[in-house]
Amino acid sequence: MDEYCADYKDLFKEVRNYECFKYLHLGIISTIKRKSLPEIAKVVSINSAQSLHHFLANSDWSVDELKQRRLNKLKQVLNGQAITVVIDETGDRKKGKKTDYVARQYLGSVGKIDNGIVSVNAYGVYSNITFPLMVKVFKPKGTLKEGDKYKTKIELASEMITELMEEGFQIELVLADSLYGESSQFIRKLDEYNLAYVVAIRSNHGVWLPAGQSVRANNWCKFERTFSNQKSETRYIREIIYGKKRTITYWEITTDPETMPENSTSFVMTNLQGNLKKTLGDLYGLRTWVEYGFRQCKQELGWTDYRFTNFQHIERWWEIIFCVYTMISLNSPALLALNQSRQIEAEGQRTSHIDFSNHQQWNHESGWKNVLNNLRLIVQPLLLFWLIYPWLDIFPNSQLLLGFNHLIAAMNQFKPCYASG
Repeated sequence: MDEYCADYKDLFKEVRNYECFKYLHLGIISTIKRKSLPEIAKVVSINSAQSLHHFLANSDWSVDELKQRRLNKLKQVLNGQAITVVIDETGDRKKGKKTDYVARQYLGSVGKIDNGIVSVNAYGVYSNITFPLMVKVFKPKGTLKEGDKYKTKIELASEMITELMEEGFQIELVLADSLYGESSQFIRKLDEYNLAYVVAIRSNHGVWLPAGQSVRANNWCKFERTFSNQKSETRYIREIIYGKKRTITYWEITTDPETMPENSTSFVMTNLQGNLKKTLGDLYGLRTWVEYGFRQCKQELGWTDYRFTNFQHIERWWEIIFCVYTMISLNSPALLALNQSRQIEAEGQRTSHIDFSNHQQWNHESGWKNVLNNLRLIVQPLLLFWLIYPWLDIFPNSQLLLGFNHLIAAMNQFKPCYASG
């Protein structure tokens, strides 16, 4: 964590701001359920959460510079490797009307219209490991401030595609849901950069056809949908042909061709060429892994645990979360392997090297959540030490038993991951 955060050190003019930056990383990956600033302050042994609040609300650092540095780190690690970009939006409930850009609107997290805030997100995927790229808040018309310009979610997504291309990311495929798949504006933006795409469309999607041409569906083909853990399940796919064969093709993917269950049936459109019956299902399935990854971001890292009403402060919190998420992703075997030679060289320069993987509770799987659990395992002795540090002075005297009881109580808070001995 120190090595990762050191790459951002020069962005913070004051040492205490840099320390708060590291404290937030440590607290966010800890096992506390709610990542509020008071809870983070407790777990990292800060007397008051006020310093963390000041860091996010009032200190002098730029969220744009932090984002740029994070993207540069990702580009350096990827070293020209092609990635898949997934565009998706997420909405979260927020009570009241004081928080910037909160309004009654459709929230994907609850599946209905409710009071909340919505953002459009771009995630990258490399070898089934997800990592965050960009986020832009959606500003409903009734919430615009002076100087704001209304932009649709389609426009926000199109802007992110442009920014990622200008940043120099090598994008081999773009995945998006039907909101973007049904948008000719978004598709034109992808065509502008000659990007391959697989996007969802509505089941009643329409295509203009010359007189005399009709719509037909090919026979269902069975294929094995392979997941990132190498497990597989049977799926079915068929092509829907509008009139004559075109460069853009249309497909149905389902778990049951007889009943066509709504929750597991997708209609997709793509400009990919070749025999897609065996590959298209896995490619579009990557989108579900990003949705899973973003749920992890909310549940494990506290995406919605802020208590700010000013969006400038919320934006800073989101970018810190993205920094933590990136740190976890960069420690995955897939991304570590890209810089294996550099890692070996760096390890050779250390005076001592500890192989944490020998720990009896080390998780040897390669998923994002597995990496997070291993990082938590590494930092827990430090968190435990900070927790019992205020009582250490009582151990040499007659109150040793009381101190021991405090120690046991402290360890019980970490019993899900902490190993005795």
